[in-house]
Amino acid sequence: MIASRLLAWFDHHGRHDLPWQHPRSAYRVWLSEIMLQQTQVATVIPYFTRFVTALPTLPDLACADEDDVLALWSGLGYYRRARFARQAARLCVERFDSELPCDFDALVSLPGIGRSTAGAILAQAYGQRFAILDGNVKRVLTRHDGIHGYPGDGAIEKQLWALAEQLIPRTRVADYTQAIMDLGATVCRRAKPDCDACPLAATCVARQRGLVDQLPMRRTRKALPVRQTVMLLLRDSQGRILLEKRGPQGVWTGLWSLPEAADPREAQVLANRHAKIGRPHSLEPFTHTFSHYRLDVTPVLYRDTTNLATIADHDRLRWCTRADAAKLGLPAPVRSLLDHHWHD
Repeated sequence: MIASRLLAWFDHHGRHDLPWQHPRSAYRVWLSEIMLQQTQVATVIPYFTRFVTALPTLPDLACADEDDVLALWSGLGYYRRARFARQAARLCVERFDSELPCDFDALVSLPGIGRSTAGAILAQAYGQRFAILDGNVKRVLTRHDGIHGYPGDGAIEKQLWALAEQLIPRTRVADYTQAIMDLGATVCRRAKPDCDACPLAATCVARQRGLVDQLPMRRTRKALPVRQTVMLLLRDSQGRILLEKRGPQGVWTGLWSLPEAADPREAQVLANRHAKIGRPHSLEPFTHTFSHYRLDVTPVLYRDTTNLATIADHDRLRWCTRADAAKLGLPAPVRSLLDHHWHD
C-alpha cells in the first residue's frame, strides 16, 4: 500500500522541523499553505516566521491594517493571497468564534481557500481524512500511475482527486499528508528526480516505462505579450521618494509603488504635475515577468525635486523616507529598484 511505504519513508527522511509544524495549529497550517502556493519552502520559511511573529493569531490578522499585512507579505508575490487571508480572518472572527472552522464547506466558503487548502487544514490541523492536491502531489500521483495529459485539465484533475482520496490512510493522516508533499518536493522533483531514493519506485509506472521526464505533461505555453512602462523616482531634497498606492485594477492591487507613465513624454508631464523637477536621469531598464505578460520597465530618476503642497492632501500619494517605505507593502521589483537608487 502506498500510504504505509510513504509513512515509513517519512519517519526517516521527511521534514519534521518546519516552523508551521510546531505547533501545527489550523492558523499556522493555513498560512503556510497559502504562502506555499507558487512559492518554494526555503523561500517561505523566513516570511512565515516574520508573519506569525507580527501576527501570531487569527484575530491579530483580522485586526491588522491592510498596509501592514502587505508589508509583511512584500516579496512573496501574488498579493491577492494576503488580501484574501485578511478578509478570511475577519470573516472567521465574525462567523466562527475567531477560529478557522473544522468543516469543509465552511472552509471553502472563505476567500482564498480552495479544495486543496481546505483539505490540508483539515488533515494536518484537525486529523480529518481529506485529500490535498498541490503541485507536488500531482507530480507524485501522475508519475506513479502513469497518467498522461496536463494535470490542470478538468478531466485529468478529476482523476487525480479521485486517486488522492483513495490513498488516504485511516490513521496518521497529518503525517501522510506531509509525507506525500515532502516526497514531491525533495525526491520526486520536477527536474532530476531521485528515483533510487523513492519509496514508491518499485510500483512507479513512469519509472518502469521511461516516462519520468515526460510526466507530468506540461501545458503548451504561448509567447507572453510584452508591455512597457516608465517608473518615476521623484526624490526631494530631504531624500524622500514619492510613492503611489495602486488602485483596485491591474497588478499589485493595493500596494505602494512608483508613479508610472506609458512613455517618456507622459512621464515628464506626470512628474511636473507631482513636483517641481530638474533634469531626468535614466536608470538601467529591467523586465519583470508576470504569469500572463512581461513588463519592460524604464526607470527615470529626478533628484532634488521640490514637493507640491497638494501631495499632502492626497491619500494615494506619499513622500516616504527609506524607513517609511520599509513599513509598506511594495512589489519586490520596486523595492529592489529603490534599494539600489535611493541615494544615487
